[in-house]
Amino acid sequence: MVKLFIPARRSILKGLSGLSLLSLSSLSACGFKLRGSVSIPYKAILISGRPSPQLHYDLERIIVTGSNAKVVSNGKDADLILEIVSEESTRQILTYTSTGQISAYRLNNRVIFRVFDNLGTEVIPESDIYVTRDLDFTTATVLASDAQQQQFLESMRADLALQILRRVATLGRVAR
Repeated sequence: MVKLFIPARRSILKGLSGLSLLSLSSLSACGFKLRGSVSIPYKAILISGRPSPQLHYDLERIIVTGSNAKVVSNGKDADLILEIVSEESTRQILTYTSTGQISAYRLNNRVIFRVFDNLGTEVIPESDIYVTRDLDFTTATVLASDAQQQQFLESMRADLALQILRRVATLGRVAR
């Protein structure tokens, strides 16, 4: 009885694995992509300007892991030059409690950038991307709020980097 049950179980498991492969292939057929992947029509990209180390890291990580392009350190080797003109992170008070204490902040991140090809032609004129997140705050959990704020800022920088590279991917194809 056990011998008959094991082959049946194996065939059921094989059928389930076949169904999972079929569902994965149907996802790729409908245009589904992982969130961090970007199709950049250039092979070598230089990140210049004044990005923060965290933004530079996020841009480089997305380029290297999510596309066929590579990041170079010399402008002569680059097909595309991504210049970060400025990056600004601010925090503003969003709401107060009835006793006048702060109960929420709004975190703002803004990046201004422009993009050139290897001939110096402006592919994307000076553009900005803006990301905001709201953060609840209580004086009882100040340390936890600081940690949460840092997590939000890291997530916002990663979102900014992805949005910049998506804009490079779409507008770069049109301008070429």
